[in-house]
Amino acid sequence: MTEVGVHEAKTRLSELLRAVEGGEEVVVTRAGVAVARIVPVAAAREERLITRRGALKDLFGENLGDWDDQEESDRMADLFGIPRVDPT
Repeated sequence: MTEVGVHEAKTRLSELLRAVEGGEEVVVTRAGVAVARIVPVAAAREERLITRRGALKDLFGENLGDWDDQEESDRMADLFGIPRVDPT
């Protein structure tokens, strides 16, 4: 993981994006405090999918089993206002 300040991130954006494309994570800080994280798109999608499934498990407990039906998952996401994520 690379950590850079805002000014450095603006100056080195192309270079940082190449690193992210290679699978690296970049954290952007302001006054030493992390304010943003740049991750590959595929990783961000996977995180959102995991977060959505985690939110549903929080609502219904661990009894979701091996629930992989995307249509049902989308219906539940709509019902509870959880953003849809394309799992591909």
